[in-house]
Amino acid sequence: MKNILITGGSGSVGRRLTRLLLDKGCQVSTLSRKPDNDSQIKTYVWDIDKGVIDEHCIDGIDTIVHLAGAGIADKRWTESRKKELIDSRTKSIGLIYRLLKNKPNKVNAIISASAIGYYSDRGDKLMTEGSLPNNDFMARCCIAWEDAIDEGEKLGLRVVKFRTGVVLDQDGGALPKLALPVKLYIGSAIGNGNQWIPWIHWLDVVNMYLYGIENTALKGVYNMVAPNPVTNKQLTQAVAKQLHKPLWAPKVPAFLLKLILGEMSTIVLGSTKVSAQKIQDAGFNFKFAELPAALKEIYE
Repeated sequence: MKNILITGGSGSVGRRLTRLLLDKGCQVSTLSRKPDNDSQIKTYVWDIDKGVIDEHCIDGIDTIVHLAGAGIADKRWTESRKKELIDSRTKSIGLIYRLLKNKPNKVNAIISASAIGYYSDRGDKLMTEGSLPNNDFMARCCIAWEDAIDEGEKLGLRVVKFRTGVVLDQDGGALPKLALPVKLYIGSAIGNGNQWIPWIHWLDVVNMYLYGIENTALKGVYNMVAPNPVTNKQLTQAVAKQLHKPLWAPKVPAFLLKLILGEMSTIVLGSTKVSAQKIQDAGFNFKFAELPAALKEIYE
């Protein structure tokens, strides 16, 4: 039986992964900023900014799943917010690694989130795990994040990094924000609508984490995206079709988004076409390789 510690367990992916692992008979504990009363999960408290962590969190643990990190699109990217976005990802894993160095433990693997922001805005080029990173803030954040995770290799850990795309989930993330204007009959493509969206159904996300946990041959970096990327326009049209709503509103102009969102507008205006071939070659099977089936499951 696996004994797993999850950071960032309160997010939608963390919650769903926790339930899946418990159903599989795994023992699951989490690191959180405040105590929790869930009888099935042991919660340990940490304070990343103060460098404080409950040293008992690694007792008996064999695998750590690192999902902690401030939400990229939650607030405008001021300089202090950018620092917070990077620190929340790098300092958190650094705190865990320091504990692993200083206390005897059985941890042998770290399975971590990363993001397709590593590639950032790349037009129509297909990005593979071997593609070079971009040089904007999103890319710099992901590089720092992955470099911090890679320190685990010095501790003899099996390190797996999943560069996550746009997770389609009715309970959070990008989909509710995209679907709301469609439901209100004001839905439209963003910018020119031709930018690539590397989407993935939430169930494939949690299944891929499970695959990373169970498959000890898996190591290194993998793109966590569905095999068939779509454009912003195609995604908006597919959501409208699934919700039986017409699309008649004009496209949201790029200059307006840049005005409202500033540098953060790259999240919605950037085009990132990403390959899923490496994880498929490693034996992972997607439940939702096509967008219409993914949206049908989510909304029905």
